[in-house]
Amino acid sequence: MNESKLQRDVFTQLLSLLGKAGITPEQLLNQSRINGMPTSENKIFSGIEAVFLLSTAAELTNDPYLGLRLGQQVGIASYSTFGFALMSCANLRESIDLLLRYGKVFFKPHWESENHNGGLLLWHNLTQGTLAQQRLIAELCFSQLSTIGSSLYRSRLEGAELQFIYPEPTDIANYQSFFNTKVVFGAERNQLFLPEHILDTPVKTANVSDHVVFHQQCEGMLRSLTTGEKVTTEVRRLLLQSAGDFLDISEIADHLNMSERTLRRKLNTESVSFRALFDEVRDLLATEYLTKTNLTVADIAHLLSYSETVNFRRAFVRWNGMTPSEYRQQ
Repeated sequence: MNESKLQRDVFTQLLSLLGKAGITPEQLLNQSRINGMPTSENKIFSGIEAVFLLSTAAELTNDPYLGLRLGQQVGIASYSTFGFALMSCANLRESIDLLLRYGKVFFKPHWESENHNGGLLLWHNLTQGTLAQQRLIAELCFSQLSTIGSSLYRSRLEGAELQFIYPEPTDIANYQSFFNTKVVFGAERNQLFLPEHILDTPVKTANVSDHVVFHQQCEGMLRSLTTGEKVTTEVRRLLLQSAGDFLDISEIADHLNMSERTLRRKLNTESVSFRALFDEVRDLLATEYLTKTNLTVADIAHLLSYSETVNFRRAFVRWNGMTPSEYRQQ
Protein backbone atom coordinates (compact mmCIF):
# COMPACT_ATOMS: atom_id res chain seq x y z
CA MET A 1 0.00 0.00 0.00
CA ASN A 2 1.52 3.33 1.16
CA GLU A 3 3.34 5.08 -1.70
CA SER A 4 2.25 2.53 -4.32
CA LYS A 5 -1.47 3.01 -3.55
CA LEU A 6 -1.14 6.77 -3.80
CA GLN A 7 0.82 6.44 -7.03
CA ARG A 8 -1.82 4.14 -8.53
CA ASP A 9 -4.54 6.64 -7.66
CA VAL A 10 -2.56 9.52 -9.17
CA PHE A 11 -1.88 7.43 -12.27
CA THR A 12 -5.58 6.54 -12.57
CA GLN A 13 -6.56 10.20 -12.39
CA LEU A 14 -3.86 11.07 -14.93
CA LEU A 15 -5.28 8.51 -17.36
CA SER A 16 -8.75 9.97 -16.80
CA LEU A 17 -7.53 13.47 -17.72
CA LEU A 18 -5.74 12.08 -20.76
CA GLY A 19 -8.82 10.14 -21.81
CA LYS A 20 -10.83 13.37 -21.87
CA ALA A 21 -8.20 14.72 -24.27
CA GLY A 22 -8.50 11.63 -26.50
CA ILE A 23 -5.13 10.15 -25.48
CA THR A 24 -4.83 6.44 -24.66
CA PRO A 25 -2.64 4.83 -21.96
CA GLU A 26 -0.69 3.09 -24.71
CA GLN A 27 0.16 6.42 -26.34
CA LEU A 28 1.38 7.79 -23.02
CA LEU A 29 3.52 4.78 -22.15
CA ASN A 30 4.95 4.38 -25.62
CA GLN A 31 5.83 8.04 -25.81
CA SER A 32 7.36 7.86 -22.32
CA ARG A 33 9.36 4.76 -23.20
CA ILE A 34 8.07 3.04 -20.08
CA ASN A 35 6.88 -0.56 -20.28
CA GLY A 36 3.98 -1.60 -18.07
CA MET A 37 1.70 0.05 -15.53
CA PRO A 38 1.50 0.06 -11.71
CA THR A 39 -0.98 -2.80 -11.41
CA SER A 40 0.04 -4.35 -8.09
CA GLU A 41 1.11 -3.14 -4.68
CA ASN A 42 4.71 -4.12 -5.42
CA LYS A 43 4.99 -2.23 -8.70
CA ILE A 44 5.71 1.49 -8.59
CA PHE A 45 7.47 3.80 -11.00
CA SER A 46 10.91 5.04 -10.06
CA GLY A 47 11.29 8.76 -9.40
CA ILE A 48 12.85 9.33 -12.81
CA GLU A 49 10.10 7.38 -14.58
CA ALA A 50 7.33 9.25 -12.76
CA VAL A 51 8.81 12.63 -13.68
CA PHE A 52 9.21 11.66 -17.31
CA LEU A 53 5.72 10.11 -17.42
CA LEU A 54 4.05 13.28 -16.19
CA SER A 55 6.06 15.59 -18.44
CA THR A 56 5.17 13.42 -21.44
CA ALA A 57 1.49 13.65 -20.49
CA ALA A 58 1.80 17.45 -20.39
CA GLU A 59 3.36 17.45 -23.85
CA LEU A 60 0.69 15.17 -25.31
CA THR A 61 -2.18 17.25 -23.90
CA ASN A 62 -0.48 20.61 -24.43
CA ASP A 63 -2.02 21.53 -21.06
CA PRO A 64 0.12 24.00 -19.06
CA TYR A 65 -2.04 23.36 -15.99
CA LEU A 66 -1.85 19.55 -16.01
CA GLY A 67 0.05 19.34 -12.71
CA LEU A 68 -2.44 21.67 -11.03
CA ARG A 69 -5.46 19.81 -12.40
CA LEU A 70 -4.05 16.41 -11.46
CA GLY A 71 -3.38 17.47 -7.88
CA GLN A 72 -7.00 18.58 -7.55
CA GLN A 73 -8.22 15.11 -8.52
CA VAL A 74 -6.38 13.23 -5.75
CA GLY A 75 -8.66 13.16 -2.71
CA ILE A 76 -7.59 12.61 0.87
CA ALA A 77 -8.87 9.02 0.75
CA SER A 78 -5.98 8.17 -1.59
CA TYR A 79 -3.63 8.60 1.38
CA SER A 80 -5.45 5.83 3.31
CA THR A 81 -4.24 5.64 6.93
CA PHE A 82 -2.17 8.81 6.58
CA GLY A 83 -5.21 10.66 5.25
CA PHE A 84 -7.35 9.50 8.17
CA ALA A 85 -4.59 10.55 10.57
CA LEU A 86 -4.58 14.03 9.01
CA MET A 87 -8.36 14.25 9.32
CA SER A 88 -8.15 13.41 13.03
CA CYS A 89 -5.51 16.08 13.85
CA ALA A 90 -6.47 18.92 16.18
CA ASN A 91 -5.16 21.79 14.07
CA LEU A 92 -2.92 22.86 11.18
CA ARG A 93 0.22 22.73 13.34
CA GLU A 94 -0.43 19.10 14.24
CA SER A 95 -1.20 18.29 10.60
CA ILE A 96 2.17 19.69 9.49
CA ASP A 97 3.99 17.76 12.23
CA LEU A 98 2.31 14.63 10.92
CA LEU A 99 3.24 15.46 7.32
CA LEU A 100 6.89 16.02 8.23
CA ARG A 101 7.21 12.84 10.28
CA TYR A 102 5.21 10.38 8.19
CA GLY A 103 5.08 12.03 4.78
CA LYS A 104 8.15 10.07 3.66
CA VAL A 105 5.94 6.97 3.61
CA PHE A 106 3.75 8.55 0.94
CA PHE A 107 5.62 11.41 -0.74
CA LYS A 108 8.71 11.60 -2.88
CA PRO A 109 10.30 14.10 -2.66
CA HIS A 110 9.77 14.39 1.09
CA TRP A 111 8.51 17.58 2.70
CA GLU A 112 10.79 19.75 4.85
CA SER A 113 10.27 22.86 6.96
CA GLU A 114 11.95 25.69 8.86
CA ASN A 115 10.85 28.58 11.04
CA HIS A 116 10.94 31.88 9.14
CA ASN A 117 9.82 35.46 9.88
CA GLY A 118 7.30 34.56 12.53
CA GLY A 119 5.91 31.62 10.63
CA LEU A 120 6.77 28.34 8.95
CA LEU A 121 8.17 27.54 5.50
CA LEU A 122 7.19 24.20 3.99
CA TRP A 123 8.95 22.89 0.90
CA HIS A 124 10.32 19.85 -0.89
CA ASN A 125 13.62 19.41 -2.70
CA LEU A 126 13.32 18.05 -6.21
CA THR A 127 16.49 17.77 -8.27
CA GLN A 128 15.56 15.19 -10.89
CA GLY A 129 14.61 16.23 -14.41
CA THR A 130 14.70 19.48 -16.34
CA LEU A 131 13.58 22.83 -14.95
CA ALA A 132 10.29 22.45 -16.82
CA GLN A 133 9.78 18.98 -15.33
CA GLN A 134 10.62 20.25 -11.84
CA ARG A 135 8.04 23.01 -12.27
CA LEU A 136 5.41 20.46 -13.28
CA ILE A 137 6.13 18.26 -10.26
CA ALA A 138 6.18 21.26 -7.90
CA GLU A 139 2.77 22.39 -9.14
CA LEU A 140 1.41 18.86 -8.72
CA CYS A 141 2.78 18.55 -5.17
CA PHE A 142 1.42 21.90 -4.00
CA SER A 143 -1.88 21.26 -5.73
CA GLN A 144 -2.12 17.96 -3.81
CA LEU A 145 -1.32 19.83 -0.59
CA SER A 146 -4.00 22.43 -1.37
CA THR A 147 -6.56 19.70 -2.05
CA ILE A 148 -5.76 18.05 1.28
CA GLY A 149 -6.14 21.41 2.99
CA SER A 150 -9.58 21.97 1.51
CA SER A 151 -10.67 18.68 3.11
CA LEU A 152 -9.33 19.65 6.53
CA TYR A 153 -10.15 23.32 7.12
CA ARG A 154 -13.46 25.18 6.96
CA SER A 155 -12.09 28.42 5.59
CA ARG A 156 -9.22 29.89 3.61
CA LEU A 157 -5.91 30.09 5.50
CA GLU A 158 -5.51 33.86 5.62
CA GLY A 159 -1.92 35.05 5.30
CA ALA A 160 -0.63 31.90 3.65
CA GLU A 161 1.62 32.54 0.65
CA LEU A 162 2.67 30.07 -2.03
CA GLN A 163 6.04 30.88 -3.60
CA PHE A 164 7.47 29.50 -6.87
CA ILE A 165 11.01 29.95 -8.18
CA TYR A 166 10.08 30.58 -11.80
CA PRO A 167 9.18 33.99 -13.28
CA GLU A 168 5.66 35.33 -12.96
CA PRO A 169 3.46 34.02 -15.81
CA THR A 170 0.96 36.15 -17.69
CA ASP A 171 -1.90 34.03 -16.36
CA ILE A 172 -1.23 34.60 -12.65
CA ALA A 173 -4.96 34.90 -11.97
CA ASN A 174 -5.38 31.24 -12.86
CA TYR A 175 -2.85 30.29 -10.20
CA GLN A 176 -4.62 32.42 -7.59
CA SER A 177 -7.85 30.66 -8.53
CA PHE A 178 -6.35 27.17 -8.41
CA PHE A 179 -4.81 27.63 -4.95
CA ASN A 180 -7.27 30.11 -3.42
CA THR A 181 -4.35 31.87 -1.76
CA LYS A 182 -1.70 34.45 -2.58
CA VAL A 183 0.83 33.16 -5.12
CA VAL A 184 4.15 34.89 -5.82
CA PHE A 185 6.96 34.08 -8.24
CA GLY A 186 10.72 34.54 -8.41
CA ALA A 187 11.29 33.01 -4.95
CA GLU A 188 14.46 31.21 -3.84
CA ARG A 189 12.66 27.85 -3.91
CA ASN A 190 9.20 26.35 -4.34
CA GLN A 191 7.65 26.69 -0.89
CA LEU A 192 4.61 27.56 1.20
CA PHE A 193 4.76 30.22 3.92
CA LEU A 194 2.35 29.82 6.82
CA PRO A 195 2.25 32.67 9.38
CA GLU A 196 2.25 31.70 13.04
CA HIS A 197 -1.28 32.98 13.69
CA ILE A 198 -2.91 30.39 11.38
CA LEU A 199 -1.06 27.32 12.69
CA ASP A 200 -3.73 26.82 15.35
CA THR A 201 -6.52 26.73 12.75
CA PRO A 202 -8.70 23.77 13.82
CA VAL A 203 -9.24 20.71 11.65
CA LYS A 204 -12.97 20.34 11.05
CA THR A 205 -12.90 16.54 11.51
CA ALA A 206 -10.61 16.49 14.59
CA ASN A 207 -11.00 13.44 16.81
CA VAL A 208 -8.56 12.72 19.65
CA SER A 209 -9.32 9.01 20.04
CA ASP A 210 -9.13 8.35 16.29
CA HIS A 211 -5.89 10.30 16.13
CA VAL A 212 -4.22 8.02 18.68
CA VAL A 213 -5.13 4.95 16.63
CA PHE A 214 -4.11 6.35 13.23
CA HIS A 215 -0.94 7.88 14.69
CA GLN A 216 0.11 4.45 15.94
CA GLN A 217 -0.62 2.94 12.53
CA CYS A 218 1.49 5.62 10.81
CA GLU A 219 4.30 4.95 13.26
CA GLY A 220 4.18 1.28 12.32
CA MET A 221 4.37 2.10 8.61
CA LEU A 222 7.32 4.41 9.23
CA ARG A 223 9.16 1.65 11.10
CA SER A 224 8.44 -0.74 8.24
CA LEU A 225 9.72 1.78 5.72
CA THR A 226 12.91 2.40 7.70
CA THR A 227 13.54 -1.32 8.01
CA GLY A 228 12.45 -2.08 4.46
CA GLU A 229 14.73 0.45 2.81
CA LYS A 230 17.83 -0.81 4.60
CA VAL A 231 19.05 -2.95 1.67
CA THR A 232 18.20 -0.28 -0.91
CA THR A 233 20.16 2.27 1.09
CA GLU A 234 23.17 -0.03 1.37
CA VAL A 235 23.18 -0.84 -2.34
CA ARG A 236 22.93 2.85 -3.24
CA ARG A 237 25.80 3.65 -0.84
CA LEU A 238 28.05 0.93 -2.29
CA LEU A 239 27.33 2.06 -5.85
CA LEU A 240 28.21 5.65 -5.01
CA GLN A 241 31.39 4.58 -3.21
CA SER A 242 32.50 2.52 -6.20
CA ALA A 243 31.82 5.26 -8.78
CA GLY A 244 34.37 5.09 -11.59
CA ASP A 245 34.68 1.34 -11.21
CA PHE A 246 31.21 0.28 -10.18
CA LEU A 247 30.67 -2.91 -8.24
CA ASP A 248 28.35 -5.32 -10.02
CA ILE A 249 25.41 -6.99 -8.30
CA SER A 250 27.35 -10.11 -7.32
CA GLU A 251 30.12 -8.02 -5.74
CA ILE A 252 27.58 -5.94 -3.84
CA ALA A 253 25.88 -9.13 -2.66
CA ASP A 254 29.26 -10.31 -1.34
CA HIS A 255 29.73 -7.02 0.52
CA LEU A 256 26.33 -7.51 2.13
CA ASN A 257 27.05 -11.17 2.99
CA MET A 258 24.23 -12.62 0.94
CA SER A 259 23.77 -14.38 -2.37
CA GLU A 260 22.90 -12.47 -5.54
CA ARG A 261 19.53 -14.22 -5.61
CA THR A 262 18.77 -13.12 -2.04
CA LEU A 263 19.79 -9.56 -2.83
CA ARG A 264 17.49 -9.44 -5.85
CA ARG A 265 14.64 -10.84 -3.75
CA LYS A 266 15.17 -8.28 -0.97
CA LEU A 267 15.27 -5.42 -3.48
CA ASN A 268 12.08 -6.69 -5.08
CA THR A 269 10.45 -6.70 -1.65
CA GLU A 270 11.35 -3.01 -1.43
CA SER A 271 9.73 -2.39 -4.85
CA VAL A 272 13.00 -1.61 -6.63
CA SER A 273 15.45 -3.40 -8.91
CA PHE A 274 19.23 -3.29 -9.06
CA ARG A 275 19.03 -1.82 -12.56
CA ALA A 276 16.75 1.00 -11.35
CA LEU A 277 19.15 1.81 -8.49
CA PHE A 278 22.14 1.69 -10.81
CA ASP A 279 20.44 4.08 -13.24
CA GLU A 280 19.44 6.37 -10.37
CA VAL A 281 23.04 6.59 -9.14
CA ARG A 282 24.44 7.09 -12.63
CA ASP A 283 21.91 9.85 -13.33
CA LEU A 284 22.80 11.56 -10.04
CA LEU A 285 26.52 11.41 -10.82
CA ALA A 286 26.01 12.48 -14.43
CA THR A 287 24.17 15.67 -13.45
CA GLU A 288 26.82 16.42 -10.82
CA TYR A 289 29.65 15.97 -13.33
CA LEU A 290 27.88 18.11 -15.92
CA THR A 291 27.17 21.01 -13.59
CA LYS A 292 30.26 20.98 -11.37
CA THR A 293 33.15 19.82 -13.61
CA ASN A 294 34.57 20.50 -17.07
CA LEU A 295 34.73 16.82 -17.96
CA THR A 296 33.72 16.03 -21.53
CA VAL A 297 30.60 13.99 -22.20
CA ALA A 298 32.85 11.14 -23.35
CA ASP A 299 34.81 11.27 -20.09
CA ILE A 300 31.62 11.22 -18.05
CA ALA A 301 30.32 8.27 -20.07
CA HIS A 302 33.55 6.40 -19.28
CA LEU A 303 33.32 7.21 -15.56
CA LEU A 304 29.77 5.89 -15.54
CA SER A 305 30.89 2.60 -17.10
CA TYR A 306 29.43 3.13 -20.55
CA SER A 307 31.49 1.50 -23.28
CA GLU A 308 30.03 3.87 -25.89
CA THR A 309 29.27 7.57 -25.43
CA VAL A 310 26.16 7.25 -27.60
CA ASN A 311 24.66 4.77 -25.10
CA PHE A 312 25.21 7.26 -22.29
CA ARG A 313 23.54 10.02 -24.31
CA ARG A 314 20.49 7.81 -24.94
CA ALA A 315 20.22 6.93 -21.25
CA PHE A 316 20.60 10.56 -20.19
CA VAL A 317 17.82 11.67 -22.55
CA ARG A 318 15.61 8.92 -21.11
CA TRP A 319 16.29 10.12 -17.56
CA ASN A 320 16.13 13.87 -18.10
CA GLY A 321 14.40 14.57 -21.39
CA MET A 322 17.43 16.30 -22.93
CA THR A 323 20.98 15.54 -24.02
CA PRO A 324 23.97 15.98 -21.66
CA SER A 325 25.12 19.03 -23.63
CA GLU A 326 21.69 20.65 -23.42
CA TYR A 327 21.57 19.98 -19.68
CA ARG A 328 24.98 21.60 -19.19
CA GLN A 329 23.88 24.72 -21.08
CA GLN A 330 20.82 25.37 -18.89
